[in-house]
Amino acid sequence: MGNARLHSIHIHPVKALRGVPLTEVVVEPWGPAGDRRWMLVDDRSRVVTQRQQPRLAPTVAELLPGGGVRLSVPGAEPLTVPVPRTGTTVTVEIFGDTVEASPVEDPAVREWCRARFGTGYRLVHLDDPATRRRIDPAYAGPDDTVTFADGYPLLLTTTASLDALNSLIAVGDHASEGPLPMNRFRPNLVVAGTDAWAEDDWERVAVGEVAFRIAKPCGRCVVTTTDQRTGRRGREPLHSLARHRRDGTKLLFGQNLIPLTTGTVRTGDPVRVLARRSGRGD
Repeated sequence: MGNARLHSIHIHPVKALRGVPLTEVVVEPWGPAGDRRWMLVDDRSRVVTQRQQPRLAPTVAELLPGGGVRLSVPGAEPLTVPVPRTGTTVTVEIFGDTVEASPVEDPAVREWCRARFGTGYRLVHLDDPATRRRIDPAYAGPDDTVTFADGYPLLLTTTASLDALNSLIAVGDHASEGPLPMNRFRPNLVVAGTDAWAEDDWERVAVGEVAFRIAKPCGRCVVTTTDQRTGRRGREPLHSLARHRRDGTKLLFGQNLIPLTTGTVRTGDPVRVLARRSGRGD
């Protein structure tokens, strides 16, 4: 681990839309600043992701000063969406959680979303990430909160583990689908300079000046089979994860993190293991 470093940083301003690479980001108690503060909901106010709509993948959401977003997709004029200022909220559902969020009422935004994603789709914004949504108490403290991420503030992956997975894909039944890029896994922090699967043993890590606790391994879903440029789906990596990285019904790749401190992380920052599941640190 002596040479481990932060290889890349990614945020997803609108949940399920394409990620944005950064060279640095402020880590807040609920995750990277600007990450997954927006999401699409359907006409029953339920979250919409690439699980249901792989065609969301090619849409780019760029974070703007002040927290707004600019949405763009090939063949259409970009759309700028400012943060709603009405002070009103609606109840939305995300993976069994009910959360209060600020709706975007602009008819032009609704029409843009309807034309590209589906009838009844609309955007909502998480106005107060400090109070709106608690993390599963089985893996977090009573005051730990999260944005519209699947369940935890950050996702960490390593380049060595992706290389190892791609080696497994290369000798499997769907070798033609590989090698896969890291964006299939939609991480926030990508670490280089480790052994493959070393992150399985980590309990606490420091990235630059910021410390994190590993909450649990990340169980992967059909989104990982979706080409993030085209929205097309295949069989990998789930086929290979099912053969080599299964824990019960979960297919594992990456680790979910909860910040222990806040601060700025930058690409190139050293990554140190503060504690391992065996009780040893570096």
